[in-house]
Amino acid sequence: MLPGGHAMLQIFMRTAAIYAVVLLGVRVSGKREVGQMTPFDLTLLLLISNAVQNAMTGTDTSLVGGIVAAATLLLLNYLVAELSGGNRRFRRFVEGQPSLLIHDGQIVGAHMSKEHVSMDELQRSLREHGISSYHEVALAVLEVDGSISCLKYDEINPGSHNHLAKRRFLKKPE
Repeated sequence: MLPGGHAMLQIFMRTAAIYAVVLLGVRVSGKREVGQMTPFDLTLLLLISNAVQNAMTGTDTSLVGGIVAAATLLLLNYLVAELSGGNRRFRRFVEGQPSLLIHDGQIVGAHMSKEHVSMDELQRSLREHGISSYHEVALAVLEVDGSISCLKYDEINPGSHNHLAKRRFLKKPE
């Protein structure tokens, strides 16, 4: 037996509400959690998906109910992507902004703390970029996808440590 239109609208609305709550939760959890999933994060994600499944479909366990919930999630994801592509303010709200971790060879401790980036993680990223010490780094940025980008002084202006030449690259985000 197929459920009625009222039941499908209810599933749509429930699914949209859960999508918004989970999207906000992922956004609030920070860039590092999204960019690099640990076994703990994967377990949490699987448990959240199981926990919210009934909240989306209610008592409706029909195939059509599941299709409506899945279609709603796909539609909302598409709409968020479209809005993010065309609206910079919305994109910053959903994705966040890059954070400066190293500026002119000095670690920005406040940003490291705020973004929950440990020294071990920063040093691992530096090694991945072939950098032995943060003192060699003109700029290190925690990107919105959770990765850390690094620029050495010679990549910005080869052969120079001129602070004025780097200044245009080193604008600190608020």
